[in-house]
Amino acid sequence: MAKSPAIARQISLFDMDSPLHGKVRGERSIMDYPFFVLSKNAHLEPIEYKHDQVTIQIRPSATGVATMWDKEILLYVASLVAQAIADGQISDEDVTFSAHDFFRITGVERPSVRDYRRFGEALERLQGTQIKTNIETGSKIDRGWFSWLSEAQVEYEKMANGDEVLRYVRVRPCNWLYRAIKRDQRIYHYHHDYFRLGAIERRLYEIAHCYCEAGPIDINLEELHHKIGSMGPMKRLKQLLKSIEAENRLPEYDVSLIEVVSGERTDSLGRRRKSVTTSVRMKPRQRSISA
Repeated sequence: MAKSPAIARQISLFDMDSPLHGKVRGERSIMDYPFFVLSKNAHLEPIEYKHDQVTIQIRPSATGVATMWDKEILLYVASLVAQAIADGQISDEDVTFSAHDFFRITGVERPSVRDYRRFGEALERLQGTQIKTNIETGSKIDRGWFSWLSEAQVEYEKMANGDEVLRYVRVRPCNWLYRAIKRDQRIYHYHHDYFRLGAIERRLYEIAHCYCEAGPIDINLEELHHKIGSMGPMKRLKQLLKSIEAENRLPEYDVSLIEVVSGERTDSLGRRRKSVTTSVRMKPRQRSISA
């Protein structure tokens, strides 16, 4: 859709779901697996992911596959649904909220016209991106394709200078995600600094959040590269990991590279070289464990 259509009737404050209180909450499956591309540049090619028994196929919309920044909307919507369930309310499949509250949660203090435009574009990609996966939610598997948002309607307000500002949004998350939140309830809180991270840092945080509950984990660099969903060279990921380790940039978790000599090899010039295996260790910070 080029521009989301306006809702036929005026939305009042009483029609909206409550503002989000507390931390952002996400469902484990979309935290664990690389459903979103890491670049803001339009990705117009299909993506296929396989790991162990899990398969994910992703088809782009006309403007590309949904990105890690588009995912912010999905996390916000999932948080509102989870909040309603936790408060003992009947959670409707439709979620209505103000764009202002979304920007408040994601740390945009004074959203500009450009922020609102990007928000509308993100809704478009979330509704247009198609997914097929064998990951079950609510004891069911969707065999066909689905979009993150089965419906997305917005209301704009026209300003005195002629600009249109997005005010209210009504979306319907896909059945796959709605079942996961309502029935499986594998809900994880996100640290408030998550929205300050780059795309790969966000993926590192999510993976650590999923797997470090019992303590540190070690993961092979090649496997981590695949699980993050990175399409860049592994050498670049390794450099970024060294920078993250040195600057301690990841909230709640420490990341460190571990290199182990796994043998020797002979290069094309007959010289003996050591074979080095690189793994990545992620562990909760001590204060997080005690908390």
